[in-house]
Amino acid sequence: MIEEEGIVAEIEGNIARVSVMKKSACEQCSAAGVYHPGDQEYLEASNPLGAMKGQKVKVVIAPQMYLKASIILYGIPTAALIAGAIIAKNIAVRYVGEEHSDLWAFIAGMTCTFISFLFIRSYNKKVEKTQKYKPVIVEILS
Repeated sequence: MIEEEGIVAEIEGNIARVSVMKKSACEQCSAAGVYHPGDQEYLEASNPLGAMKGQKVKVVIAPQMYLKASIILYGIPTAALIAGAIIAKNIAVRYVGEEHSDLWAFIAGMTCTFISFLFIRSYNKKVEKTQKYKPVIVEILS
């Protein structure tokens, strides 16, 4: 589990906006720039314990959700790019000839990547309505 401690900055319904301070151990991590882009970051976390503004809390992010989100965001578009390019290259060689097959592969790969981002965006809108990928406040520390 990925655990962070922070202070609740805002409450909106069942969601808390938690201010998380960067840990010194994070400086050694290769993902530090992605996970903590600055010294302080805000997370939107599910608030089942009813933490109030100003309270120190422990927030947990399930690693399998972090991995699944990474695969969706990076893996699907990459697979769409490669598959679209390979399929278009083969079709272009068969029907148009070798001369412009790379151009067709590029256009198809980019088109498939764009379409995959549209699907990911619609999936994201659906997931935002659920609590599935949100970090969760598991403990009120003070």
